[in-house]
Amino acid sequence: MALVNRLQYLSPSLSSTDFRKPKSVNFHPICSLYYDSSSYSSSPFTEKHSFERYQRDEWLYTNQVEKITCCSFPPDSDSIRQDDIALQLPELKRLLQVLREKRESEGCGGGKCGPGNVFLVGTGPGDPELLTLKAVRVIQSADLLLYDRLVSNEVLDFVGPEGRLLYVGKTAGYHSRTQEEIHELLLSFAEAGATVVRLKGGDPLVFGRGGEEMDFLQQKGIQVKVIPGITAASGIAAELGIPLTHRGVANSVRFLTGHSRKGGADPLFVAENAADIDSTLVLYMGLSTFPSVSQKLIHHGLPPNTPAVAVERGTTPQQRTVFAELKDLAQRITSAELVSPTLIIVGKVVALSPLWPLSLKEASCLVEAS
Repeated sequence: MALVNRLQYLSPSLSSTDFRKPKSVNFHPICSLYYDSSSYSSSPFTEKHSFERYQRDEWLYTNQVEKITCCSFPPDSDSIRQDDIALQLPELKRLLQVLREKRESEGCGGGKCGPGNVFLVGTGPGDPELLTLKAVRVIQSADLLLYDRLVSNEVLDFVGPEGRLLYVGKTAGYHSRTQEEIHELLLSFAEAGATVVRLKGGDPLVFGRGGEEMDFLQQKGIQVKVIPGITAASGIAAELGIPLTHRGVANSVRFLTGHSRKGGADPLFVAENAADIDSTLVLYMGLSTFPSVSQKLIHHGLPPNTPAVAVERGTTPQQRTVFAELKDLAQRITSAELVSPTLIIVGKVVALSPLWPLSLKEASCLVEAS
């Protein structure tokens, strides 16, 4: 049953609850999830095993987690997601009821005041100082915030004391919620009059599925406002001193995805049409497919010695960078054991970075000779 259907049929006996953030957090282990205390502290991102994630979202589990006993076996991803939903649903219902009762007390019952607003907010590539002023203001005033895996913990620190956080992140092999469930959550809380913020890493309309959420909500009569963020390509390139376009070197830039939804364009097919020596290519979500993509680019005319770089966790203190020629980059990525999120930039402009391992003279010659 769709999540919105579950949320619509609320028991009238549910009473108002004070949903302010707790001043102190007592973390309770959840049987279906494991975390490595040595790993969460080294990553700025809110992964599914992140201890910080459960500190922030504990309000969803407080009344249910005592009923859970520790399991002796590791579950599959589907059971993790179902357990999350089962635990969270009662508290989501209660929060929804509180919001509706608040609206009624303000004379807005029966939809007299219309639905609340939904903001799609881009949080940039990781560095919280790259947030826009408008993004910070909206984050601080939200009733409910749905946040992705690539929203850094430092960004979440801007959430106001009355705001509620709900993790809806996705990673390979694990979706805490389906896209359809995210749509229904946004709709349900907006219809209750809440100010709902959808936090996305980078820019919400660049490989962020923001367009899908905007289209769904607008069809339901919900006003959607987009607050752009610095997309990873711009933020990380600037961090490395790489101009994505440069007169006489690159006259265009192209953003590619290393993954495609079922029925979408295959990354290898896209690569066939992207082998342009006068363009800069930026590959999002391309760690697993880059070996094949790089071979395809070379096969279709991109010189094997084209400068390239792979950047893990760009703009954060945990940033790791691997520079190499295109023909060698896949092997260098493997040797360095880079993990997601990693952005890959390919093009002559990479040699203009002061971090390019060749001397400035050699880099200049490489650009002039190409």
